[in-house]
Amino acid sequence: MKDGELVVLLTGVGGRRAWAEATKVIWDGNVDVCISSGLAGALRAEHRPGDVLAAKEVHTTNRKKVIPSDPALLGLARAYGAKVVDAFHSVDRVLVRSTEKCELGAKADAVEMESGDIMLEAVAFGAKVIAIRAISDAVEEDLPLDFNRVISESGDLSITKVLAQAAFHPASIPKLIRFGWQSRSAAEKLAIVLDAYIQKLVTMNIVKQAAGVSAT
Repeated sequence: MKDGELVVLLTGVGGRRAWAEATKVIWDGNVDVCISSGLAGALRAEHRPGDVLAAKEVHTTNRKKVIPSDPALLGLARAYGAKVVDAFHSVDRVLVRSTEKCELGAKADAVEMESGDIMLEAVAFGAKVIAIRAISDAVEEDLPLDFNRVISESGDLSITKVLAQAAFHPASIPKLIRFGWQSRSAAEKLAIVLDAYIQKLVTMNIVKQAAGVSAT
């Protein structure tokens, strides 16, 4: 960022860790804009892997709150390639089964684990907020592994645990490879949108300091 400061936080997976990491930057009240980004699972059939979504609001599970995204930030996200949707739902565990995602689709467009805690903290310190995420898996897809069992305490994916699960369930390996490809492709598309988006924020003088908080 030429005329502003961008702080990028890679928090790992999970709302509690995301909140703790975001607090380190947001607590002093000097962040103008907070963008929660990363990957998400689709909850409705119209959202496909690789789609970049920006949510009008984010629902939190544990705190039972709804945090709206800033309307001006939403409009700009739409202009730079994101599809604006009604809601994301932040949960405290990975939804592995398609049946779980279908059920939650009555409340939101996509599911993830971090935006609720991040945005709640940022709003409390006066920042404008938005959640922009890319879809890694469709609503009709079961995840290839139970990722709740392979995430370390630090919020990172444990490759050792992934390989152990794959060895125990070899039939899951083709699905795991496809999921990895979908996730990588989604992350690349998200990066393209965010790069143009943040540059525009700076040229419009909307932000002097921005925090980009990502789980990936």
